[in-house]
Amino acid sequence: MKLARFLISREGFISVLCYTVTAVFSFLSFAPLNLPLFVWFAPFGLFIIEKRNRGEWKKLIYHGFGFAILFYIVSFHWIYHMTTVFGGFDWYLAVPIFIGSAILLNFKFPVYLLLFSFLSIKVKRFFPLIASFSILFAEFFTPQVFPWYFGNVVAENHILAQNAEYASAYGLSAFLFFVSYFLFYLRKPKQISQFLPYILSKHNNTAKRIYGGVFLVASVNLVFFGNGYYLYEKWENVKPIAEREVLIVQPDAPLEFRDGRNPLEEIRKLMTRIDQMVERELNENPVDLVVLPESGIPFFTTHDSEITRALRIYWHQFETLMAIISLRHGANLYFNELDADIPADKLSNHVSRSDIRTYNSSVLMSPNGERKNSYQKVFLLIFGEYMPFEWMYALSGQTGQFAPGTKLDLIPYYEARKSPVQEVVKKDLHWEDTFVMSPNSVREHYKGNRIEEKVIGSFLPLICYEVIISEFVRKFEGDPDFIVNVTNDKWYGNSVESYQHHTLGRLRAIEFRKWIVRSTNSGTSVFTDHLGRNIDNEFTPIETTATIRKKVSVIPGEMTFYRLYGNLLSYLFMGIVGISFFVYVKRNQ
Repeated sequence: MKLARFLISREGFISVLCYTVTAVFSFLSFAPLNLPLFVWFAPFGLFIIEKRNRGEWKKLIYHGFGFAILFYIVSFHWIYHMTTVFGGFDWYLAVPIFIGSAILLNFKFPVYLLLFSFLSIKVKRFFPLIASFSILFAEFFTPQVFPWYFGNVVAENHILAQNAEYASAYGLSAFLFFVSYFLFYLRKPKQISQFLPYILSKHNNTAKRIYGGVFLVASVNLVFFGNGYYLYEKWENVKPIAEREVLIVQPDAPLEFRDGRNPLEEIRKLMTRIDQMVERELNENPVDLVVLPESGIPFFTTHDSEITRALRIYWHQFETLMAIISLRHGANLYFNELDADIPADKLSNHVSRSDIRTYNSSVLMSPNGERKNSYQKVFLLIFGEYMPFEWMYALSGQTGQFAPGTKLDLIPYYEARKSPVQEVVKKDLHWEDTFVMSPNSVREHYKGNRIEEKVIGSFLPLICYEVIISEFVRKFEGDPDFIVNVTNDKWYGNSVESYQHHTLGRLRAIEFRKWIVRSTNSGTSVFTDHLGRNIDNEFTPIETTATIRKKVSVIPGEMTFYRLYGNLLSYLFMGIVGISFFVYVKRNQ
């Protein structure tokens, strides 16, 4: 009842309007609309609520949760779709999960309001700097599952985005709130006119403070725009040391069969579709690497072992088709699969079903049709690949029980077949041949196509939303030629999720100064260069089959500042500004 009375009151109307301004303006600035002008005004809702409730800590907490819920409803409504389709929850369970996640995973809003209000009372000056410090602290020290930051929206400006090489999205968030609060402070012409007498009086202390504030704002803008422009020009003129022709195949594979479709028939259609899509693209124009997405061929593995056979996830026709494609076209083939093993410490004991670990894995098959290095996903998706509590698995039959991978190794790839084959194959093989041929018989059939295996580079493998976790990605060692992100966004339907997912991960291209190859099951797939630009602005459509191919530039290896030092600049900023605030307050008590 109190909530209802509040919502129909004048105060409630203004509060909801403020929530809406921040949520809607952020959404308009974000992918796929990409209207960056709105981002500079998106924090105004937070500023107004804090000013109207300064020092009223309980109210600020409630308002923070209000921002969190409305922001989720506007920008991340697809999480509800994920919970019902990916997690398999009924609506009466999905709704509280959605609201609960909106609150728990957006503590940044109440933390920001509380910290900003506290510092405003104590310091009483430097409000743009306080706004900047508060959002940086709130984004750093609150829990995230889908790590999104206001800085990701700022990065839609290609010049400003280059600063991510030093400060990632955190630094861009701090810059946004610094500039936005200054604009908020000058929102009324009357306030500006009140300063004119002080500005004309050169020796007045207020005039000095005004000049100092303007100089500070101008300096910060000069640093961010100037550095962004310098980095943009620097990296745009870097000459690549090589180019790799890459084909992305988007097969639109089925997720599950709860609608009554025949699984066997649908999987056969899928395998035929992949075979035909690859042949159509590569029959006359070979490539170095073919990339299939996460769950491009779901439910199975090409890893032939006692464990995978016992689990009935090894399917020889899957491995056979992958060998056919790689040998037929002389290309590296990177694809997603299931995998399973048993921990070494369990092998000597009696093994039970609970001892077996299942992985979301991706593997490379060489141009000779040999299964090579694989990568097991490390960061698993909650409510999709695992549950936080064991008892929750009984609530959803759709959620997997995957184990996280432990290795962060690059995936080597091999020189593709460039010269004509020595021995012409009488008959090229296709999907229908997998019914009567094994992987080894395919390799024997194409023995004339085999070439000397020569490693010519490596790429950094990421599965699904791992690409949006900057602190995780920089843990990979070595110098990759490019980044490959395979994902399955079909769980979220025809929504903005796939575009947002890409936008959140796009900054990894700038932090690493490497191209990103993004391969999705049902859209949207895209190539992004080392400046964070989407090549030709070409995105594959959602919920359909498609192919897209580009020449990926291999940028000369260089350990960028972010790769070397991570979030050092953000920590330094918070430390220096925090100490400055403390000293200032102590001196003026």
